[in-house]
Amino acid sequence: MKIAFQMDPIGPIDINADSSFRIALEAQERGHELFYYTPDRLSYQEGRVVARGWPLTVQRVEGDHYQLGEEQEVDLSTFDVVWLRQDPPFDMFYITTTHLLERIHPQTLVVNDPFWVRNYPEKLLVLDFPDLTPPTTIARDLQTIRNFKDKHGDIILKPLYGNGGAGVFRLTESDRNLSSLHELFTGFSREPLIAQKFLPDVSHGDKRVILVDGEPVGAINRVPQAGETRSNMHVGGRPEKIGLSARDLEICERIGPLLREKGQVFVGIDVIGDYLTEINVTSPTGIQELERFDGTNTAEKIWQAIETRVAAQRG
Repeated sequence: MKIAFQMDPIGPIDINADSSFRIALEAQERGHELFYYTPDRLSYQEGRVVARGWPLTVQRVEGDHYQLGEEQEVDLSTFDVVWLRQDPPFDMFYITTTHLLERIHPQTLVVNDPFWVRNYPEKLLVLDFPDLTPPTTIARDLQTIRNFKDKHGDIILKPLYGNGGAGVFRLTESDRNLSSLHELFTGFSREPLIAQKFLPDVSHGDKRVILVDGEPVGAINRVPQAGETRSNMHVGGRPEKIGLSARDLEICERIGPLLREKGQVFVGIDVIGDYLTEINVTSPTGIQELERFDGTNTAEKIWQAIETRVAAQRG
């Protein structure tokens, strides 16, 4: 198959952690032809969805992990699969790419389905499952957030469309910084904030559960550094081996059918203790760590699911 990757610049990636790299390497090993472009090189041109980029080959060699062919402009409708893999923030630039890619899907399979990526960003899809999540409020109004904090005492406050642990604050019962943080956030963004009741179990880790086509394939635990609330690996969280609990499987059983129905082939959910906190559909990660810990080749499972979908579509 012809496979295009829409992703952030490939040069600086960590080949031992980046999920897009592992997915591309597996595709190449399966005989698929790779093409790479950055999202700023995506365009709509008189009825065609076009990208300027490069034929790509990858190898697991530090400092020499990719080679590019000659730059060319391609019509993405001629590809079998396009991967939507750039990182958030989930802003209008990101959203516009989903609108453009939606014009070639599903004739060209876009993974994950761009319509539902747009409608189900990480911190909003969980609202469909309030009984699985900690107490949550989404608001821009300071008084609403203050009332939530007064009710629950110890809370987490973060931008609704952020990622990687950026801008995440814990406000304890005695903390007096809510007004200042609200002023800071609303001063540079029109987006709402999301507040959740703080879960003390985060000290034992924030579990990333990987689902492929709605089915759980494994999990890693991300443990925050000493004195740190955030467990994201982008900000120093330590990944460690962990299994799937009965509660994890219960959560996956609830959400899996919806993810499969909406074309969310590769998803990473975040679970703290017994609570689902995020459903990551934009650019989830964690498959390389899972492969090291458990020997689970998630990239292979992802491609099996994609190849099955493409074959079914072709009839």
